[in-house]
Amino acid sequence: MERTILHLDLDTFFVSVERLMNPLLDGKPVIVGGMSDRGVVSTCSYEARRFGVHSAMPMRMARQLCPQAVYIRGDMELYSRYSRLVTEIIADRAPVFEKMSIDEHYLDLTGMDRFHDSRLWAHELRETIIHESGLPISFGLSRNKTVSKIATGQAKPNGELTIPAPYINDFLDPLSVRKIPMVGEKTYGMLRLMGVDTIGVLRHLPPFAVQQALGKNGLDIWRKANGQDETPVCPYFEQKSMSKEHTFEQDTIDMTVLRQRFAGMVESLAFDLRSQQKLTGCVTVKIRYSDFETHDMQQRIPYTAFDHVLRQTVNGIFDRLYNRRMMIRLIGVRFGDLVGGTQQLDLFSDHEKLSSLYAAMDKIKRRFGKQAIGRC
Repeated sequence: MERTILHLDLDTFFVSVERLMNPLLDGKPVIVGGMSDRGVVSTCSYEARRFGVHSAMPMRMARQLCPQAVYIRGDMELYSRYSRLVTEIIADRAPVFEKMSIDEHYLDLTGMDRFHDSRLWAHELRETIIHESGLPISFGLSRNKTVSKIATGQAKPNGELTIPAPYINDFLDPLSVRKIPMVGEKTYGMLRLMGVDTIGVLRHLPPFAVQQALGKNGLDIWRKANGQDETPVCPYFEQKSMSKEHTFEQDTIDMTVLRQRFAGMVESLAFDLRSQQKLTGCVTVKIRYSDFETHDMQQRIPYTAFDHVLRQTVNGIFDRLYNRRMMIRLIGVRFGDLVGGTQQLDLFSDHEKLSSLYAAMDKIKRRFGKQAIGRC
């Protein structure tokens, strides 16, 4: 059966939430990120993009390009709340969906056409999200993730685009190869050196030549240029959590020992999150007492992947959970509500030294192992 995949993406998500909070920002260039010259742009409005501003740009450069913009230090707690609201709306209606990031979802609508028109259903879902959240959102609908995601990009801002299977090549061919997921600056530069600028040109190259030029990812990129992608939509409730447990050789009530062990588990799990480019939005702490009675407690948090935030959260949960004053046999930590996404050290922070410290520590861990270095 030919698949039907819907891709939904909230438009300039952080900016849209800020405009929801303050309608006076509508129509103005808005830039969200760290406020000092050492900060970077997290996201910006379409009005700001016309001046050449883009995400990950140093804030100093953004101020030079667009001094008249409204500059806002972001609020990850607020954005996480709206992200979960949109996810809940989708979960109430979608047969199968995958939350790819804080502002992006895939839905598998395969077989729905036997009962409903998929395009009409997607349109109604989008209208519901806009009505209930107040946020603009775009969608692309086609036979796989790649084509649907590219279609969403073409539908922005706040639009809809359906690409039936027979028209996929006609849709893709004129577009820049930059539009293909997986094509970053380095790959784009190599393709341009080969004389490849559009997806159509790439599609007509021999696949072995693309693989030889681009390495192991070359064949995947060539397939995407041909509108081929069998990547499944992974049901959101099956998103795996990350967890660690430790059983003490001797039951303990030593708070210093307990907190040190929690810190070690958090540090290891947070490194795994960053390595896999994931964020967690839910933390669970588990305690098993010496009489084997087990208790756990969870807390929703703004999406993050950083030790200093997660360690503070775990300590806070433990302080609330540990109330029997009995010896402890086992402790555990689980990170759930995982979504894809990369994150700077506090997206809106100006603490350049702390950000550099995390990057350096992760580099050492990747080379010499997780235990090579740690935080005090």
